[in-house]
Parts: sequence; C-alpha cells; structure tokens
Amino acid sequence: MFDRPAAGTRAILVQVDFGQGGIDERLAEVGLLASSAGATVVGIVQGRRQAPDSAFFVGKGKAEEVGTAAQLNEADIVIFNHDITAAQQRNLERKLDCRVVDRSALILDIFALRAKSHEGKLQVELAQLQHLSTRLVRGWTHLERQKGGIGLRGPGEKQLETDRRLLGERVKLLKGRLAQLERQRAVRRRARERRDVLSISLVGYTNAGKSTLFNALTKAGAYAADQLFATLDTTSRRLFLGEAGNVVLSDTVGFIRDLPHSLVAAFHATLEETISADLLLHVVDASSEDREGQIAAVNGVLEEIGAGMLPQIQVWNKVDATLASPEVQQDAYGNITRVLLSARTGDGVGLLRKVLTDVALAHKAALTASSATSDSN
Repeated sequence: MFDRPAAGTRAILVQVDFGQGGIDERLAEVGLLASSAGATVVGIVQGRRQAPDSAFFVGKGKAEEVGTAAQLNEADIVIFNHDITAAQQRNLERKLDCRVVDRSALILDIFALRAKSHEGKLQVELAQLQHLSTRLVRGWTHLERQKGGIGLRGPGEKQLETDRRLLGERVKLLKGRLAQLERQRAVRRRARERRDVLSISLVGYTNAGKSTLFNALTKAGAYAADQLFATLDTTSRRLFLGEAGNVVLSDTVGFIRDLPHSLVAAFHATLEETISADLLLHVVDASSEDREGQIAAVNGVLEEIGAGMLPQIQVWNKVDATLASPEVQQDAYGNITRVLLSARTGDGVGLLRKVLTDVALAHKAALTASSATSDSN
C-alpha cells in the first residue's frame, strides 16, 4: 500500500521536542524503525516548539533546514517521528521536493513487511487502507478533474470519489473476513475456558524479548530477533507446570509509543488473546534507559484495548546486560510484582516457572471452591 523504501534508500529523520522528554531514546527508536523499513539514515534534524505549525509542522524556517539537509545528503525520503496531517505532508513534499513519511505510515510499512499469516496480512492491509482514507487528497489533485475522453466518459462520478468508494468497499470486505477469523478464534478460546485452562499472555514493548522468553518457557521455536516488531502473529502453546498441569501461553505483537489507532483497531482479533487472558506477563527491557516510558506506553495500549484491569506481573528481561541478579520481588503484602531474569541465558527462567506454577495452582483452587459453592446451592 505504501511504497517501501528500496535498499539503500537515504533518509533524513525529523524529531521535534514539544517538552515530552526522552528525545535521545525517541531518536534511537525511530532510527531502528527506519532501518527496519529498509532505509539508511543519513541525517537528523531536531528542533523545539511549543506546538506544531499548521502548515509545515516544524515551521517554515525549520522546513527549509530539513530541505537543505535532504539536498546535502542526497536523501530520498524525509521521515517525521510524529504524526502529521495530510495537508502538512502535502505542503512539505512540495517544499522539499522529496517524499515525506510520518511515524504511523512508517510503522504500518514495517508491519506490512513482517506480516506472514493470512490474518496478519489482512489486518495490516485494513490498517493501511484506513490510514490512506484520510489522505486521498494528498498528491491526487489530478484525480479531482472529471473523467473524460473517449472510453472514459462515465456517469459523472469524479475519480477521487470512485477511489473513495472502492476503498470503502475493500475496507468492508476486509472487516468481514477478519470478523469471521475472530469468531473462529473465539470458538477456540471458549473451548479452552470450558477446560478451565489458565490463559497467560505475554505483552510488552517491541523488542523487549517476549518471543525469546516464550521460546525459553515452551521450547516452541517461535521467530525471535533483535529488531522491532519481529512478532506480529499471535502464537499460543501449552506450557506444562508440573503439579499445576498445563496452562496456555500466548506470544503477542509488541507495543510501541504512539501506536497508530488504525493499527490497534485492525489488530483487534489478535489482541483479543490479550483481552481474554487470566494473567498478563508484562515483559520489560531492563537494560533500556527509557524502560519507565516504555512501561507507561504498554499500559496505555492495554487501557485502550480494554485490558488495563487484568492481573499483571512484570518480567524484567535482559538483566544479563545490567548489574541486577535474577530474583522475585514482592510488595508489602507478599504479592509478586516483578521477576528479574534473562531469557537469552536462561538465568531466572526457573523462578518465573515457579511463580506461574503457584498462580496456576491458586487458579485451580479458586475454580474448585467456586464449583463446590455452586453445587451446595
């Protein structure tokens, strides 16, 4: 849907400080996003503003600075680490004479690159179309003209209106197919619930190590890589916990700050696994300087999808890259709040298995007590 950067595409990154803090981490993150999409970063332009400029987002003077950087570095594309409007994008492309991509479009492009399953591809296409629907006017001024000419005369519908109508029909079709897949997933989920199997979902910021931990626990061999959004498709496996029996562990798509709303909506079926879980294991990159900001971003998305109130245990991964040692931390009431481990080396994974065993046993005991109460009534 979006033109993916060709190998060797040269990119200029633009980051504006609106007082949100963590600028270095944000720049490092967008650099990873750009490289994940196939671009080579050849320059960075930063600035400070109270609020975005309505015409160029960064203001006319800063836009000229971006244009100069693009020319000097022979850049093919300018990537804004922000969401910009269709009008701002159009104005910038005219002024810079260069393709301009915002953060949402960049993330959507990476998702399109990573999607492997049929469902994942449908979800990405839906998100792209929904994003595109707000931008049909961008660079499409020639389509505003009435169709005409031999073989092109029609009932009077403008090309832009035709495109909007066709886009709307495709969106409707995709939503129907995804709804069918969601119903199938719900049937499987209800079957698990009837068996009273504890459902645990791994959530966390992208590249926190969820898939590596998933493999360490289940020996599933799920794809894991040191890159953003390595996992898009939810993978579920049974995990045997000794006396507690089997539980179901699911590995889900990683979250990121400012995740496009269209992407959250399109991945609703996938994220249903998170919403319906009995317990969330919130995997955190313990080695990241911005881990608190990443934790807040994940919790924000969980709230958005209706999973903010689910029981959660934080798993601080990658402690091998820090001075911390594997351990289980509890609050003043004895509740487990955090498990420190390294999924890569395996240190502390046994501690997590013990925690999950205790949780599963408590879940079974609660079900037994509930069943006994129901029988007595």
